[in-house]
Amino acid sequence: MEIKRVLTGVIGLPIVIAVLILGNQILIDVAFAVISAMSFHEYAHAFKSTNKANPLTWIGYIACLLIAIIHIVPSEYVSSIIIASIPIIILLCFSQILITKGKYNIVDASVTLFGIFYIVYFLLFFPWIRGENNGHYLIWYVLIASWGTDIFAFTFGKLIGKHEFSKISPHKTIEGCVGGTVGAVLIILLYTLAINNYCGMHINYIAITLGGIVLSILSQVGDFAASAIKRFVSIKDYSNLIPGHGGMLDRIDSIIFISPFAYFILLLF
Repeated sequence: MEIKRVLTGVIGLPIVIAVLILGNQILIDVAFAVISAMSFHEYAHAFKSTNKANPLTWIGYIACLLIAIIHIVPSEYVSSIIIASIPIIILLCFSQILITKGKYNIVDASVTLFGIFYIVYFLLFFPWIRGENNGHYLIWYVLIASWGTDIFAFTFGKLIGKHEFSKISPHKTIEGCVGGTVGAVLIILLYTLAINNYCGMHINYIAITLGGIVLSILSQVGDFAASAIKRFVSIKDYSNLIPGHGGMLDRIDSIIFISPFAYFILLLF
């Protein structure tokens, strides 16, 4: 399993790098709309397959289109469209309950709404960061905070992990969580040193250290949040889409969780 994780990372990481560096903003928006739809499908299937709820998936897929249009519509209308979409989505959920005469219930609507806010609305901040000034540099802080924390937490947990952090995710240790944050922040500082010296950026090292600590901790909260959902529906992975990593949602759960927080933290730079 660990060999599969490494091989998948070696193959997948260059693809991610190429898309984020070479892709135009519309391509990135559409790509993340597709990723959000895949993630929402895995989320909904987890509830359906275990009979915990029957989410209204078509509403979730429609919501994913928000990500594809954030750089197509004029920027002055984007916030209004996102705000207006919230009551519209809630209206669609309750309309579905009424029209189907009891086939769906308030639990199904609630699970649907939670999935939309958790996956779609959180994830749309990722391409939004990429579209900001210097976003092609700032976006890597999200990936470093997320994947860097994962890698170092896994490594430190394997090497010195002894104390269980939470019963929600029994394999995670306090030592791994601390090591994940320390490792991610060190990579963040090295990356900041590189873009300050070679790319004309002027990011304050103390500020980005504090921001990195916050993002790394939030990344781990996002991982535990995804684990809490999986524990509730009694599954190990959301799917087997990515060898060694599980499903799309398993791979990007921490990216989803930290993206909106990263947007507001990175705006300071």
